[in-house]
Amino acid sequence: MSNLIGSDLNAIYASWLSLLVFLPALGALLLVLIPARATESLRYTTFAVTAVTFLLTLLAFFSSSSALHFATSGEATKYMQSTFHLPWIPSFDIYYAMGVDGISLPLVVLTGLVSLLAMGASWSITKHVKAYCILFLLLETGMLGVFLALDFFLFYVFWEVMLLPMYFLIGVWGGPRREYAAIKFFIYTLVGSVLMLIAILMLYFASDLTKLTPTQLARAHVLDTVTGEDGQRLLARPWQPAEGAEEAAVLQKQVDLAAATLMSQIESGERSRHTFSLLALAELGQHTDAFSPALQWWAFLLLFIGFAIKVPSVPVHTWLPDAHVEAPTPISMILAGVLLKMGGYGILRICYPICPHGGFDLAWFICLLGVVSMIYGAYAALAQKDFKRLVAYSSVSHMGYVVLGLGVWSATAGTLYNPDYWNMGVKGAMFQMIAHGISSAGMFFMVGVVYDRVHHRNLSEFGGLFGKMPLYTALAIGIFFAGLGLPGLCGFIGEVLVVLSVWNYSQVLAILAAAVVILTAGYILWTLQRVYLGAEYKGPHEEALVPITPRETTIAATLFVLAILLGVFPYSTVLKYMDGTIDRQTQSLAEWTQRRDAGEEGSTEAEANGEQVTIRKPHELTRRGDSAASASVADPASSESTQAPAGETQQGSQSKVSLSESRVESVSSGASSLRGGG
Repeated sequence: MSNLIGSDLNAIYASWLSLLVFLPALGALLLVLIPARATESLRYTTFAVTAVTFLLTLLAFFSSSSALHFATSGEATKYMQSTFHLPWIPSFDIYYAMGVDGISLPLVVLTGLVSLLAMGASWSITKHVKAYCILFLLLETGMLGVFLALDFFLFYVFWEVMLLPMYFLIGVWGGPRREYAAIKFFIYTLVGSVLMLIAILMLYFASDLTKLTPTQLARAHVLDTVTGEDGQRLLARPWQPAEGAEEAAVLQKQVDLAAATLMSQIESGERSRHTFSLLALAELGQHTDAFSPALQWWAFLLLFIGFAIKVPSVPVHTWLPDAHVEAPTPISMILAGVLLKMGGYGILRICYPICPHGGFDLAWFICLLGVVSMIYGAYAALAQKDFKRLVAYSSVSHMGYVVLGLGVWSATAGTLYNPDYWNMGVKGAMFQMIAHGISSAGMFFMVGVVYDRVHHRNLSEFGGLFGKMPLYTALAIGIFFAGLGLPGLCGFIGEVLVVLSVWNYSQVLAILAAAVVILTAGYILWTLQRVYLGAEYKGPHEEALVPITPRETTIAATLFVLAILLGVFPYSTVLKYMDGTIDRQTQSLAEWTQRRDAGEEGSTEAEANGEQVTIRKPHELTRRGDSAASASVADPASSESTQAPAGETQQGSQSKVSLSESRVESVSSGASSLRGGG
């Protein structure tokens, strides 16, 4: 049966994803054996490790023959793929769990690419090369782990692992004020981490796995494999459509047996009822009353502040310009290209699915914060005299689009709970993160190219670089136009999707967001005029303005070509991989909103019975107060918007067991009978 996945495949997933995450760390261990004076060997070895990691990412997820091949069609696209979970600290239900879906995959690929290009830009590092390369690889491991972790505790560990290498990379290899910038970065990020830790503990101690149905437990990937009738260790993937009633019954039997085993372990004290599983916490937040509205509100706020610091959003953005200005060029590429995306990823992956009450209540605040960041960042960029600081403030402005797109919770009663525009905003925010990762890394690299030659960034002293470095100027103009949002380049798609999605939520915010494009064009075009055009160069070291090297050309051309590809082919390059995951998340939260408004949030009777609650299509609703607008129990076979998983078919529903504490005993006895029958 294709829907039953054996433990051997689970081991393959664990091996591949672990190799992908920890290969850079293994490379760092290899560098320990290389003498510090062999700087070229250290550089080439580190570059080779980043290259292999990036190629491994492409082969693992895009090769049709790979066990981790990422599905882009069918029900599997809506759910987490290539998942595994292994006990790490069982007494506290902490698991070494990883997986990939449409939200994490583009960011994993972006991390591998930007790390590779940033290492290619690291030949300008001449001080303590060995230590630099080791810290660089450890940083890459932390970034990849953040995007793949499915356990909140593991996520937090990777988040902190990423902090220390970046602190030293800025503090040791940065500019004149590197210590100040590094400490400021560390303190801001650490404050966000502490707030995040408080929210994690709040959610963990309020969580209760016994409140979830068997299908919800399977969907959250917290069920262990069990011994099936054929003697093999099996685990059902209930979202894959069953091929007939017989297979559906077998699938449901496996889910019920694994759920019954879990309940027995909880009852006997072998396993905690609390969980750190991100997917299980999301199921609890949306489908049970485990997290009260007040708890969700405060947990959302704490998590959002922690992630907003990383985005960064106004007013917790002040660490970013200092960190960028003082960081060496390759570290600025990593900081802008990947680290800022962790904030947006955390908001999308954790805040909204786990704490929908907080996201719904604070929607206006989040959207306003995004627009303020966009406007403030653009105006601040216009006022800068330092080339690199200008690019840093442009990142604050561009990442404001991400916050705005994520916050547009337009699936309300006023729109008949239609999630289409919010869906557009979330996809626009995700695309903006990828596009900004390309354009911002390119802009910081182009600033670094000229800084390595003349050792200053004073905009008033530049001018006439086009005549001295024509190829460099052409590539720089193309990359800066991508950051501007010129149609046909990567920056255009995400910004347009976000602005269009906001119009249905607030026309005032949409107009303000659209007007930011004028400010962006102002500081980008003014910068190009002052640096690359003009009559003559007025700064020091004019003789050093020589054409760019083949290595620099390769890095800049790669980023420019990618900016064109993403702008011309947005669907085939990015959107098709995230469609299913984002569609399901926005649809699920729209259904939660309707249940909330109808007073049916939490463990409704229909959900307890294993039936699927869906919302009607907009054309089926007659008026806002119509009873049709309330949540209804739909026939899974006829649902178009949310196709019933195999574990929720009619046959499966008849065999569902309640997971409340009062029925653990009956579930356990059912498990015994199933084992006896097997």
